Amino acid sequence: MNKVVVFCGSSLGFNPIYKEAAVELGNYFADNNIGLVFGGGKVGMMGVLADTILEKKGEVIGVIPNLLHKKEVIHVGVKNMTVCKTMSERKVIMSKLVDGYITLPGGFGTLDELFEALTLGQLHIEQKPIGLLNVNGFFDAILLQIDKMVEEGYVKSENKKLLIVADSVNELMQKMNDYKAPEITHIINRVVN
Repeated sequence: MNKVVVFCGSSLGFNPIYKEAAVELGNYFADNNIGLVFGGGKVGMMGVLADTILEKKGEVIGVIPNLLHKKEVIHVGVKNMTVCKTMSERKVIMSKLVDGYITLPGGFGTLDELFEALTLGQLHIEQKPIGLLNVNGFFDAILLQIDKMVEEGYVKSENKKLLIVADSVNELMQKMNDYKAPEITHIINRVVN
């Protein structure tokens, strides 16, 4: 993977373990020449992640909607910054730039971005790895909800496998690097027949 978008919070949360995870992921990206595409802010998890990579002279690309550009302080250290009109446009720009997705702890916006990536994968619009770094069990309840959606017939069990989950950066990156997208022709044949 050359570039990965990381969805994460514009807050650091209350537990320092989340900030530590952002630093660890940033160091992994910089040490392995993986470019970061992120939400463009200098605050919270976003800012820590970008700062960590920039300190090591790694590649950082920001994409920030005009609305948020006015409300939060744009990361002035990021030279490759795109200011777009809407949140929806931001997600389209990001998806065109990257080879994969990673989600760190965050709020509603983070979950929106994660589930949009999963939907694109489910519909076979994209076939990129989608990783979830489950730091400190942060996403346990979301994973239980996905299991309930499978159990109740709203998500196919094969689509649940689109989400790559790990508790550590190294494990997550290994799983993402090993990801093999499902064969579309096999899936199309099953839908048609």
